[in-house]
Amino acid sequence: MAAYPQNPGAPDAAYLAFWRERHLCTLTTPRPDGSPHVVPVGVTYDPEARVARVITDGASAKAANVRAAGPEGARVAVCQVDGRRWATLEGRASVHADPERVAEAERRYAERYGHAPRPNPTRVVIEIELSGAMGRG
Repeated sequence: MAAYPQNPGAPDAAYLAFWRERHLCTLTTPRPDGSPHVVPVGVTYDPEARVARVITDGASAKAANVRAAGPEGARVAVCQVDGRRWATLEGRASVHADPERVAEAERRYAERYGHAPRPNPTRVVIEIELSGAMGRG
């Protein structure tokens, strides 16, 4: 698994396989004061669309931080680690409550993590339009 700065749409097979494995990840969002807010999350990665997705409650701090960044979105990163293997995806995040987008994010979450997320009527999806990817295997 090699690094892929500025090319999250063309990872090698090992990088893709690592993102299909079940791993807890972290999401880093900027707080309004600029300090980092880092929380554990489940992440799905769609290399063809160059999008990573995180499902969350609409009232969560991570969703609020992304919204606070304004219409251009927040610069964020998601990362997963397994021993010496690690992978990071970076990009601009936006929050969506559209039922079709949330359902797609839930479907992808269930596929990666082996179970459907618990029901949540206030769920939203944080979509990250990817601008960079890196990692080590």
